[in-house]
Formats: sequence, structure tokens, C-alpha cells
Amino acid sequence: MDDWQRFLIAMDKSETSRRAVRYVGQMALGLAEKHICLLHVYPEPPPDFYTTGGQLDRYQMLKDERAGLFLQDAAIILEEMGISGRDISQRVCMAEGKTISQMVLDIRKEGGFGTVVTGKRGVSKAEEFLFGSISNALARHARDFTAWIVG
Repeated sequence: MDDWQRFLIAMDKSETSRRAVRYVGQMALGLAEKHICLLHVYPEPPPDFYTTGGQLDRYQMLKDERAGLFLQDAAIILEEMGISGRDISQRVCMAEGKTISQMVLDIRKEGGFGTVVTGKRGVSKAEEFLFGSISNALARHARDFTAWIVG
């Protein structure tokens, strides 16, 4: 099992994601050794994106900038709770050729994160089919790590 004190928070700009951040902050505060990675994974552009003149680099830049804002807000929440900025990292990436859920699981594995946390959003069946439900994927694949799903 990977290091349970390495937390990966898969988040978006929702209130449940902020609750997940605060929950991890409370749980990690007393730990001497900890690392918290704030992660946002966004989907590839829609199928008609390129036919309407879309450019991948502009799409990625816009998504990265937007995510950077709410990830920075999350980092501030953690720092205000007493977590050192040295113990916090941020990562934004596009799920290229994968579902968002699979990308989160891949990043978890490559980073050795023993605890993965996400907020429960309540996606529709169509969204779950297209993008995958992160909380469902975490619950299904939590074999060598702990999954926390914050409501």
C-alpha cells in the first residue's frame, strides 16, 4: 500500500470539492509528514471543437488558467488551516485518450498517493458514461489505496 499520508484531492470548482479540501486539512493537520496534491483533470475538447476553428493550445491554456484559480483558492484554505505551503502541490492536466477517472487513478499510482479524496458531485448518467464518475471509479478500484468521498 502506498503512503497514506500522501493525499491526492481530485477536485473541481464545486462546493463539495472545497469541503473535501477542508476535510483533508483537518485530518492532515496533526501529521508530521504529509503531502497534499490538489489535482484537476479536465476532458478533451468536444468532437466538433476543431471543425469550428478551435485550437488545442488555446483550449488547454484556458482550462489551465481557470483550474489554477480554484486550486490556488484551495491551497489558501489549507494554509489558513495551518498546513505549510511546502506540503501542498497543484497539478492540472487534460485526460488525453482516457476518462477523467482513469487519469486520476493513473496519477495516484505514479505519485504513490495512498489516500485519494474527492467530493461527491452527483453527475447524470450521461455525464457518467462520457466522463466517468470519479467517486464510483475510486470506490471500485480502491485496492492498494484509501478512497475518501466527501459529500
